[in-house]
Amino acid sequence: MTDLKAHIRILPDHPKPGILFYDIGTLLAHGGAWKTTIDRIATKLKPLHPDKLIGIESRGFLVSAAVAAQLGIGLAMIRKRGKLPGRVLSRSYALEYGEDVIEMQEGILNAGERVVLCDDLLATGGTAEAALGLVRQAGGEIIHAAFVIELENLNGRARLDVPISSLVQF
Repeated sequence: MTDLKAHIRILPDHPKPGILFYDIGTLLAHGGAWKTTIDRIATKLKPLHPDKLIGIESRGFLVSAAVAAQLGIGLAMIRKRGKLPGRVLSRSYALEYGEDVIEMQEGILNAGERVVLCDDLLATGGTAEAALGLVRQAGGEIIHAAFVIELENLNGRARLDVPISSLVQF
């Protein structure tokens, strides 16, 4: 059994003092550990029969694209403001200091599609919560949220009103 935690590098004081950064770059660099990561998430999600996955910029794209391909389903991207072409749906959310906006292309989800949010990390839950709201605004039905890493002490899980799974907890 591959210990995924052993392949995640923790960097203190990045991007600023006092922050611990959980780097999946070292997980991606190890082919066997990365394949195990994707296999484990896909195994959890397959019985849910999602129509699409939702990936959040940017590391969430790496996870969600690989899992969507393995499940043989589509992927809808959520990006920072101004990055997607065409008409978009937008949602603002609070950051520690300020506000940010995420967007998703209009029409990328069909009303009632069963979707799973898939991202690399669940910390405070602010971005994931905004993403869930954006998917609902687009008419999607969120059935689950799956993460590679969960930072349990930040209690992001409490902000999300859907079932959650995470492979590694810190």
